[in-house]
Amino acid sequence: MSDVVAALLLALAAENAELREQLASAQDMLVETAIDAGNMHALVEAMRTERDTWREEAERLQGRRTRTA
Repeated sequence: MSDVVAALLLALAAENAELREQLASAQDMLVETAIDAGNMHALVEAMRTERDTWREEAERLQGRRTRTA
């Protein structure tokens, strides 16, 4: 094997290792993003439930006020 081929293989191995490291970092970021998205989804659902509860209460009170007026 010539020195040129050996140098090329070494350069490719180094680049491959760097790309694997970047891929692992990107995968970690995606997992963190998925966790954050799940938490945000749960928060939005809780807020929607609370909104619906307040809306039902307001409608109930509005109906009571209409009957007494």
